[in-house]
Amino acid sequence: MDTIMEGHPMIAPPVDGSQGPSAPPVSLFDNMPGYEGTVAGGGGFLPPPMPAYPAPQPTPGPEQPQWNIPSITEDTARDAFSLYVSSKCCYSSAPVKDGVITNMEAFNTYRYRLETFTESRSTEWNHEPYQGQPVDAYSQQPPGPWDIPARAPTFFVEGEQKIKVPYTSSMKPCHGCVGMGRNPCKDCAGSGNKVCWVCNGSGHRHGDDRCHHCSGRGRENCTQCHGQGSKLCDMCRGKQQLLVYINLTVKWTNNTDDYVIEQSSGLHLANLSKVTGKELFRDSQYMVYPLMGFPDPMIVQAAQRLVGDHQCKFSQTSRILQQRQTIELIPVTKVTYAWKGKPYIYFVYGNEFKVHTNDYPATCCCSLM
Repeated sequence: MDTIMEGHPMIAPPVDGSQGPSAPPVSLFDNMPGYEGTVAGGGGFLPPPMPAYPAPQPTPGPEQPQWNIPSITEDTARDAFSLYVSSKCCYSSAPVKDGVITNMEAFNTYRYRLETFTESRSTEWNHEPYQGQPVDAYSQQPPGPWDIPARAPTFFVEGEQKIKVPYTSSMKPCHGCVGMGRNPCKDCAGSGNKVCWVCNGSGHRHGDDRCHHCSGRGRENCTQCHGQGSKLCDMCRGKQQLLVYINLTVKWTNNTDDYVIEQSSGLHLANLSKVTGKELFRDSQYMVYPLMGFPDPMIVQAAQRLVGDHQCKFSQTSRILQQRQTIELIPVTKVTYAWKGKPYIYFVYGNEFKVHTNDYPATCCCSLM
């Protein structure tokens, strides 16, 4: 950087506006055997290879007897209602204290849940600043994407692992700075200085008074690049070279589908997704067998449909590691009560005794000052 004479306004020299290509050039990536379709930014999931041995066949679970949950008592219903009302700042407790329960109806319903735990793999080209890491491309053929060992988590616990594919690493000039290690500073257009904000570049403030901020130069050193006119390349961090390699991403996903039998109580099914029920049946295998012998035919039909859908859908793009199917009996009680001569309704549902009501009769208007 040339020294600028004091008292003479500085002129910013023209700079080359090119900052290097915005996307990695194709020449950055080698043609790796077995990874010909790998692109920067990642592609689709790689289908797993056919198993070398027959997959274990699912076994049918035992037939399940009819299950019931005892109806809740009035005291339980009233306590749940009281707890619900106390959580609402604008609800009066009068209907809880003075209301009289006139009817309680059980609308218990089943929820079938199928979980399919899968492993999927995808590859993408990646790069990082070269700092002496091993370069092993073409020293031998890289292992296939499904041949690389990965640490699988516990079944039905999701996770992700990134693995650098062996024998794909090579060293390339950084395309972000064309191998220079630095890029022109965008704040000062590479000049190292900017127009003085006090005198707007005139070098003077009032009349012939020299601007003390820039010492009459009309410009001041750029604070972003400290007057150098260039900044360290963000891509290679000044190393000028990149280590380019293929990254393998292994994802473990728990794919879940629920089916809840519609019940005629008037409580929306969305409410039931927030609660648990009594587990009646659990079956966990590599591949589960569609449910048989359950007393409700709608659950049996839903299980057969979901098992077929999961095994067809997920085996195309991933490897199925384990499946689990469960059935819960969710308690739902419709409570009718009278208050001030009028009937009202609330629902108590789930093992948590959650409450829902659409027409609570004693609310007040709250406003924020």
